[in-house]
Amino acid sequence: MGPHRWVSVLVCTVASAAALTACGSGGASNQTADGKTELTVATFNEFGYEDLFTEYEAAHSDIKITQRKTGQGAPHHQNLFTKLGAGSGLADVEAVEEGYLSQVMDKAGQFNDLKEIGPGVDGRWLSWKTAAATSKDGKLIGYGTDIGPLAMCYRKDLLEKAGLPSDPAAVKSLFASWDSYFATGDQFVAKVPGVAWFDSAAQIFNAMHNQHEVGYFDKSDTLVVESNKAILGDWNAVTAAVAKGQSAKLVAWSNEWNTGFKLGTFATKTCPSWMLGVIEAQAGPENKGKWAVTEAFPNGGGNWGGSYLTVPKQGKNAKKAAELAAWLTAPEQQIKAFKAKGTFPSQVKALEDPALLDSANAYFGDVKAGALFAAQAKKVAAAQYKGPKDGQIQENVFSPALQSVEQGKAPDEAWKTAVEGAQKAAK
Repeated sequence: MGPHRWVSVLVCTVASAAALTACGSGGASNQTADGKTELTVATFNEFGYEDLFTEYEAAHSDIKITQRKTGQGAPHHQNLFTKLGAGSGLADVEAVEEGYLSQVMDKAGQFNDLKEIGPGVDGRWLSWKTAAATSKDGKLIGYGTDIGPLAMCYRKDLLEKAGLPSDPAAVKSLFASWDSYFATGDQFVAKVPGVAWFDSAAQIFNAMHNQHEVGYFDKSDTLVVESNKAILGDWNAVTAAVAKGQSAKLVAWSNEWNTGFKLGTFATKTCPSWMLGVIEAQAGPENKGKWAVTEAFPNGGGNWGGSYLTVPKQGKNAKKAAELAAWLTAPEQQIKAFKAKGTFPSQVKALEDPALLDSANAYFGDVKAGALFAAQAKKVAAAQYKGPKDGQIQENVFSPALQSVEQGKAPDEAWKTAVEGAQKAAK
């Protein structure tokens, strides 16, 4: 794989999955005409598994793998939850994106405990990756695939225009904390009229919110939006920045947002590993070298994106399905998938592999992006507990409420709307 190939692939799915298209139905595994065990694997977007399936079949003459691949994450998960409700029709191995994981964990009883039926794989993953897929009673519902560790991307030329440092090492102090980030934003918008500091209030708020140990729900699934003062603190900080002109007021994944990268509408972007590919695709070749990424993120680290492989109880060959899922997510295979499609590994050993650490990104000034994001992944302290309606509250309540502030609604009024919306969604 070339030095820039891996960052040219979009692997996050939740926010970009707008189109709901028909999804092929699942089905229990069965025997093929020549006596092999057929294992079905349902994925979405690009996991990089095509060559791995061939490799696994070559080493397991009794196995035939059938992939059911959906182009976007939303229809895949819509199919998953429909088949869970119906009690039949799922694949033997079902991929689950982290944005939908809380809904799956709410139905943990319909998935096999991989600690029981799967090979022993303790210690493979970063601890927070495994913790997110572990139920309250200690059952492991999913084997971790990729992750989306967060760094900060920025336009070097725009920071220079504001008289700010632009070298990736020199800008770290600007992004050391959210306080320093917003303070720098004040300096920037004062010096560069017509250009915003960040793209979207919701994008910043979500990154801040996900860093907290407790989010919208506590571990008893009680909604704590009003009592969790950290949420209101984030809200106040972001909406204050909006009032000072720091937001470009764009809706993520909209045409205007995409065009904003090309036109230089905003100077900084919260950047999971896969976002580098989005920036390169949207900003275009004419902006090569203007964008940079630094090994820093306000208040430490964070994660946005990544998936898991689960084994629903509907399948007839759960043990063999678990063996396949464990093999696909082993360090060696995670590196192969990374080389094929750019999925950033979650395995501890894979994060130390030279193939990852030496990978560079030509669009971002030949930065060793693999090593940079591997370091960022290790800064994530813990996985925030997500209640069953967590994703809906983030996407359908708080994001629109923040957009209303960007359009002129008073922050206090929008906050009340968000709290009420969260209470309704949680019922």
